[in-house]
Amino acid sequence: MIQCLTTRRLRRIPRRVEFFQGTLAQITEPEIQNVRIFDTTLRDGEQSPRTSFSYEEKRDIAATLDEMGTHVIEAGFPVNSDAEFEAVSDIAAATDTTVCGLARVVDKDVEAALDSGVEMVHVFVSTSDVQLADSMHASKEEAVERAVASVERAKEAGVEVMFSPMDATRTDVEFLAEILEATDDAGADWVNIPDTCGVATPTRFADLIRTVREHTSAKIDVHAHDDFGLATANAMAGFEAGASQAQVSVNGIGERAGNAAYEEVVMSAESLYDVDSGIDTTRITELSRMVEEASDIPVPANKPVVGRNAFSHESGIHAAGVIENSDTFEPGVMTPEMVGAQREFVLGKHTGAHSVRKRLEDSGFVPTDDEVREVTRRVKDYGAEKERVTVDVLTRFAREVGVERDDEEEEVRA
Repeated sequence: MIQCLTTRRLRRIPRRVEFFQGTLAQITEPEIQNVRIFDTTLRDGEQSPRTSFSYEEKRDIAATLDEMGTHVIEAGFPVNSDAEFEAVSDIAAATDTTVCGLARVVDKDVEAALDSGVEMVHVFVSTSDVQLADSMHASKEEAVERAVASVERAKEAGVEVMFSPMDATRTDVEFLAEILEATDDAGADWVNIPDTCGVATPTRFADLIRTVREHTSAKIDVHAHDDFGLATANAMAGFEAGASQAQVSVNGIGERAGNAAYEEVVMSAESLYDVDSGIDTTRITELSRMVEEASDIPVPANKPVVGRNAFSHESGIHAAGVIENSDTFEPGVMTPEMVGAQREFVLGKHTGAHSVRKRLEDSGFVPTDDEVREVTRRVKDYGAEKERVTVDVLTRFAREVGVERDDEEEEVRA
């Protein structure tokens, strides 16, 4: 087990080995050495269109992230407004983890971040030709000059400094190397490589991180966007290539299609790569629901890890297998208990007799084989009409068929 230093998490649920039989049995050496989590839910996540967190919501989310052992919390963009500055300041004062404030390579931004009391300042500047020309309206020389000055000012103030060459994956490699070397000389502690427009692929992104390592002595952080659904894969490829940290957001919220998802990156590290992130994963579902409510962005039912279908089964073959052994049709290395969720057997059009029998027995019935078949037929027909088969509906079917209840169960109910 590769350990990530932390004082927050007392124990880790051991990885189950069934997953590594068969085609994955050849994986014998660690692919990732360590995993740090930089959460940007309160900054990039809040930049989701039509999303705004209240002061109390930001404080509550930050407190939960802190309690879970998140390594860095990017609390916001302090220069943005008085309310934002106050929220960032209060989060920095109230949490034990490292709190970060974002700043453009502009004096007032850097000073606002420093005045807010954060332990890390994250400065960024556009580096791709298109953004330099049509967004920042600056030359490459000006970008380097401003980046160096901002890094030096933050270092002078005694805080950790992260530098981001924005749109790095669309930046000329020679210029990327130039600005990384300049900010490295200025004392940057971290360099964040952002796939700002989500155009990277895992192989290409890993190659870029290896190139970056040749031009900086700073620790490497990655920030992947999900425009093509590759954000988590790119974040993990970054780790494989030597990055120490990934920027993520809860439920993957953020600009456009969002960011690499906190829950996906953490559980991939824990369950697929066997790296102890130091995160209390048992609160992941709780955290997801909190952000879902505050952001007003619904979590899709089929969302990995935290979607309501992530550990739900309706298909007869799948449900029967899972009832016998959950590893048959679940990953095996990630269980609902690991993320604070519950397994559910859903009744509907695709339900088999095994699920119906289990649900009947869980409800206190003692069905015969014939009764199970009849109730199953009714469940399938009802589900085929796109009706939801609730416990009350199942109970009605059982009573119509004449299924008896367990005597002890009846006495308890009486």
